[in-house]
Amino acid sequence: MPDPLLVARNPDPDSSLPYLVRIPLGEGIVLRTRETWPRTSKVYCHRHDQAWSDDLEIIAETPLRSVTRRGAAIDIVADRTREARSQFVLTRARGREMIFWQNARVAKAARPNIELPTARGSGVSDLEIVVDTREKYAWKFGHQQASTVKKALPVGDYGVYAEGELIAVVERKSLADLAGALSGGRMAYRLGALEGVPRAAVVVENRYSEIFKLEHVRPALIADALAECQIRWPSVPIVFAENRSLAQEWTYRFLAAAIQEHGHSAAATQLLPDGSDADDRA
Repeated sequence: MPDPLLVARNPDPDSSLPYLVRIPLGEGIVLRTRETWPRTSKVYCHRHDQAWSDDLEIIAETPLRSVTRRGAAIDIVADRTREARSQFVLTRARGREMIFWQNARVAKAARPNIELPTARGSGVSDLEIVVDTREKYAWKFGHQQASTVKKALPVGDYGVYAEGELIAVVERKSLADLAGALSGGRMAYRLGALEGVPRAAVVVENRYSEIFKLEHVRPALIADALAECQIRWPSVPIVFAENRSLAQEWTYRFLAAAIQEHGHSAAATQLLPDGSDADDRA
């Protein structure tokens, strides 16, 4: 059995996060947090810059059945019947770490009760997806009929090549990363670079409605910046795919369709007389 999850009062009276929580993982991860347990929505946390002290005023001590790290998430299972499960999600935005603590209901709401198909995307077999070498916690596409290879991409996180040419890419974003890129102005540069690829898209691992629940940034500012980006770069759609698994599925289908369309275009070009194009034949 792991050590209990400890919650103490933050000794810093000026902090906007009044509690400290210690996650019993490794040497212990200490976070500042707004709540003692996530009950109705995501709780924003921040990594504490000091070690846990035995002099802290303990407010709650929750026995745990398990604590497990899976990629960017830490799953907590408490040894009790009610409010037993919660999850810490670690991500990055604007170049800094961001941590959210959510309960099982919030996590389940982001996982629609659906069964993903196993049919090949657009009839493409043996699809090889290039994963950028800088991509952390990369998708494996294990559910889809595809293989992956690590390679530095000039832009985007996932892409496909045909005859040595990069023909399609997808940029993957968490909601926090998207908000940081939009508010900091980086998204404009990313979309401009993506536009240089024949087919490109941005896929977000969350719902559009979650924009209006963001903290530490004005939701209307993000919504306006998002709309402006789509007006300026209409050839690069920004797709909200609800969660990680659906974002991965959408990316697989998009890249497979790009490969198929590229093949159709190449075949059509070969049917034209040498040196001519469709306009010449009209």
